[in-house]
Amino acid sequence: MSLIEIIAAVCGAIAVWLTTRQHILNWPIGLVQVALYVFVFYEAKLYSDMVLHVIYVVLQFYGWYNWLHGGKNNSVLRVSRLTPTQLWAAVTIVLAATCIWGYLIGRFTDAELVYPDAFIAMASLASQWLMTKKKLESWWGWIIVDVIAVGVYLAKDLTVTAILYGLFLVLAVIGERAWRRSLTTAVAPI
Repeated sequence: MSLIEIIAAVCGAIAVWLTTRQHILNWPIGLVQVALYVFVFYEAKLYSDMVLHVIYVVLQFYGWYNWLHGGKNNSVLRVSRLTPTQLWAAVTIVLAATCIWGYLIGRFTDAELVYPDAFIAMASLASQWLMTKKKLESWWGWIIVDVIAVGVYLAKDLTVTAILYGLFLVLAVIGERAWRRSLTTAVAPI
């Protein structure tokens, strides 16, 4: 456990809580979190997670912009759902990408827990992309990722991060419920 991991975890908890409330400040606070976790995961030799967090830096900027201007007529984006076809496509892509990335990272690096780490990375990418689009199903992805991530991070002695992902799991359930309600009500104030 390092000071960087603790600061990143605190920022992450705040960012996800703000996301459950559809508050725009989740994006800049999340940016601090993901930038710090690049270093945490490099030190832990969880390279899939490290690369994932580099990509998250870009997605933080995109999500921030899209939530403000991605709705109709350049307005605030509202929560919506995937079609069944889009959902199955997302699941298929995540599973295929996990197999490919897991093989590559296992073959060409000294990474540990290769396939669980690869799944966390690929499912997180898909969930984050869906989050930037305010898709309700993003929370389902996060719930699955958080369950697996807790085990991986405990195995790697990243206790603070495992606790954070346990908190993320609780927040993902809260977020899914809140976003589901917002499908039929007005969007929470930003």
